[in-house]
Amino acid sequence: MQSIEGHLPSRSPLHVVLAPEGIAVVGASSDPTKRGYKAMVGLVKGGYRGDIYPVNPKAKAILGVNAWSSISAIPGTPSLALICTPAATVPDLIAECGRRGIKGAVVLASGFSETGEAGAELEAQMMANARAHGVRIIGPNTSGLFNLHHNVNLLALENLKPGDIGIVSQSGNMLLSLALEAQHNGQVGFSSYMGPGNQTDLGFNDYLRYLGEDEHTRVATLYVEGFRDGRKFLDVARAVTAMKPVVVYKSGSTEQGQKAASSHTGALAGSYQMTVDLLRQAGVSVVQYSDEILPVAEGLGRLQKAAGKRVAVIADGGGQATIAADRLAEAGLTLAALSPDTQAKLKTLLLPQASSVNPVDVAGSSDANPSLLAQCMEVVAADANVDSVFLVGMFGGYSLRFAESLLGDEMRGAESMVELAHATQKPLVIYSLYAPIKPPPLRRLHEAGLPIYASIEHAVRVLAALGERGEYLARGAAQPATRPMQASPNGQALLATARQQKRDLLEFEAKALLAEHCIHVPDERRVQSANELADVARHFGHHPLAMKVVSKDILHKSDAGGVQLNLVGEAALRDAYKTIMGNAQRYDPSAQLDGVLVTPMVEKGVEVIIGMLRDPVFGPVLMFGLGGVFVEVWEDVAFRSLPITQADAESMVNQIKAQKVLEGVRGAPAVNKQALVLLLMRISKLVDAYPSIRELDLNPVMAYPESHPHGYAIVDARIIVEREE
Repeated sequence: MQSIEGHLPSRSPLHVVLAPEGIAVVGASSDPTKRGYKAMVGLVKGGYRGDIYPVNPKAKAILGVNAWSSISAIPGTPSLALICTPAATVPDLIAECGRRGIKGAVVLASGFSETGEAGAELEAQMMANARAHGVRIIGPNTSGLFNLHHNVNLLALENLKPGDIGIVSQSGNMLLSLALEAQHNGQVGFSSYMGPGNQTDLGFNDYLRYLGEDEHTRVATLYVEGFRDGRKFLDVARAVTAMKPVVVYKSGSTEQGQKAASSHTGALAGSYQMTVDLLRQAGVSVVQYSDEILPVAEGLGRLQKAAGKRVAVIADGGGQATIAADRLAEAGLTLAALSPDTQAKLKTLLLPQASSVNPVDVAGSSDANPSLLAQCMEVVAADANVDSVFLVGMFGGYSLRFAESLLGDEMRGAESMVELAHATQKPLVIYSLYAPIKPPPLRRLHEAGLPIYASIEHAVRVLAALGERGEYLARGAAQPATRPMQASPNGQALLATARQQKRDLLEFEAKALLAEHCIHVPDERRVQSANELADVARHFGHHPLAMKVVSKDILHKSDAGGVQLNLVGEAALRDAYKTIMGNAQRYDPSAQLDGVLVTPMVEKGVEVIIGMLRDPVFGPVLMFGLGGVFVEVWEDVAFRSLPITQADAESMVNQIKAQKVLEGVRGAPAVNKQALVLLLMRISKLVDAYPSIRELDLNPVMAYPESHPHGYAIVDARIIVEREE
């Protein structure tokens, strides 16, 4: 396993905290109902090799270990303090830890910022003392931590097996659920666990950095309710996922990022989908259901990646072959097209009634010779069209289902599968009906590092995660650097004026900024008086025109009656001007009206939206999706953290569920996706060049086929400017 050192600027401070030379248990107790007792049990019975310092002014010894009246009275200098006392005592105890030279503290107590203003003040006092004395805080309001490779078990959980899955969870019960599931699995073990609690000091990015650097961790697994600094987490995730897998289960929605509907982009940002999209952009494997967390973590930890998403299925039952094919398609995987040579080799192994196309149904060929399944796996694994091999059926249970004499043959088949797993870089994933009872052939496979699943759905989710990770790593290796965009004097002047006047860019100003940077905008004329309409009519001739109100106070023009369409001739323009100005005044009598924009009606196309918002959790985020007035109804959108690569832009366009709309329906031509990709790239660079752009909304953008000279037309543009304090 490669190290992430060099990918991140510094080493995690958690190495000292998670592998302490000594531990002070502040609030240690002889009462079995107290956390201070549980922690002592976990350390003493767990075989912790460092010094243990129980701190309790009323006790001489706890569990046979000498106790001390205070932190200051401790004779040695532990690296870590576990604080089990009430919240009100914590700030002074943190200061005492710092004076004693203790580098880290785990604060179990609740009663801090999660409870209100008084708790927040107490938390601030705790952090002020921590910073003043150089103490790093895990928590408060945390379930604790363990590091099984150093026999540090502050939770006193029993039957934990040391292994290579690192856990960070904001839910103590979720950790307990994973621990019990691992016990049932029998082969899954953990490296370390941390409960971030309120993330007052150390946040998810710090814990992920530690797991990325930890030599005992092959896969980092996180249960997340909310990020404190999502932008920093994404930066760390990109560095870690380049070296080892990261699995995240995100509960709920990220409400911090939501805003009132100041724009379509603002209304859609901050959603659960946005968080998931940004995590996947950073290479994180996101699971949708809690029962997928451990199976996916185990599969990624053991198998790491697949070259792609082409899967060969070998089944000993037609029904389960069909189920597997359905689930693979739903997960975005494809059935590999087996080569003629592969099919010919399979036919020599199988009975005439068997299917040699994918999915391969052996149709009874393995009933008397279960090791035949291993031979079939070897044949398809050698096919260049195959990225992963998926065995589906009853392997491991033939001797139970048919005859005990088949056990030897199954064991030989298992050994052949183990040899194949060592000889190939392609993942071998196995689903067996008999997985819950762990017969000897399956135990042999599991002990050798092959994940065995009792659910086709779990196995397919693992295959999907392996394929996604492989493609992500390949994209990263092949992604060339892009040149940044330089802000122009005209663009800087537009934004500076708007900031000084404490307003956003007007539509014509927003389009002018886009045009400054080679983003095509339609020809248009701003009109501030009805007297100018004659010149406008002559300029555009007989082309049907659109007219829209210009006002810093009216965001959604249609709602205000501020749009008139299909206008031809000066008379129509004059009537429309009068109507729009009257409607706008009635809609908002206090609105400042700066005339209207007149522009030719655009050709009919596919309406899409491009938006950007500086999210308070994740920073600048780009959105792409189907546009128009129903964007917030359909919510068929994709999000990426900025800046984006070309691969990011391509994946945004291809992520849209209504791909048939983009690819042409009922004889309509497909839109020019490459033009949209280039537009997204330019918007990304524009936002990077102008930090004072707080939000951008292009809706709708008409997407056109390749025959169109530009591939798109920006119908409406909105740029919200960061206000000067």
